[in-house]
Order: sequence, then structure tokens, then C-alpha cells
Amino acid sequence: MGRVVHFEFPSTDPEASVKFYENVFGWKIAKYDSEVDYWLVSTGEKSEPGIDGAIYRPGETVSGTVNTVEVDNLDETIARVLASGGRQVAPRMEIPNVGHFAYVLEPGGTIVGILEPVPGGMM
Repeated sequence: MGRVVHFEFPSTDPEASVKFYENVFGWKIAKYDSEVDYWLVSTGEKSEPGIDGAIYRPGETVSGTVNTVEVDNLDETIARVLASGGRQVAPRMEIPNVGHFAYVLEPGGTIVGILEPVPGGMM
């Protein structure tokens, strides 16, 4: 629990960003869903150090780089966030084959993703 497992980079031109990261770093990038501006990023082999992530078009709730932390229990973690002076800035959502997810804001102003993965999920 508590390990950064995913990143999200914002882009006002995701298609250009995809080409950039593929050309510069050799990342493998694929569109997650045809109806959502979200591209999954594979930065290397699973046996190598590092994490994978995504490129997204900034929205109303999130507009900067976000790191996602894996947690054992999303609801308990949200309660600890609130008790520690943070706040929840996006509702709990289910990501099929991945887990349950929410965005929180820590007191210093950084948005953090928190993820309770499903057993055997994609993360």
C-alpha cells in the first residue's frame, strides 16, 4: 500500500504528445476508449523498473500531472484524506478490469489519484 503505480500527463494536443513520447522515448501508447481523450502509456517491460501511465486532455477537475497511489481500501483512504486536511475532488469511480479510483487534493494543493485495484486486474 502507498506505492505510486501510475502517472497521468496532461496534453492540450494528445495526438502530438503521443507521437512525441513514442519518438523520443520509444513508449508504446494506445487510445483507451474511442469516446474518451485518454491514451494508455507503456514505458517499458514489466520486468524493468518504472511505472506506466497515461496521456489525457485536461478537464475541469484535473489539469496537471497526476501520480496515482495504490491503496488497500479506497473508502478508508478517503476518510484518512479528509481527516488529514485534504479533500476529495472527484467522485469514486469504477475502472473496468482495473479497480476503484478517486482524485483527492492534499493540503498543499497537489492532486493525487488513489486506486484500490481489483484482484488480477490490469494494474
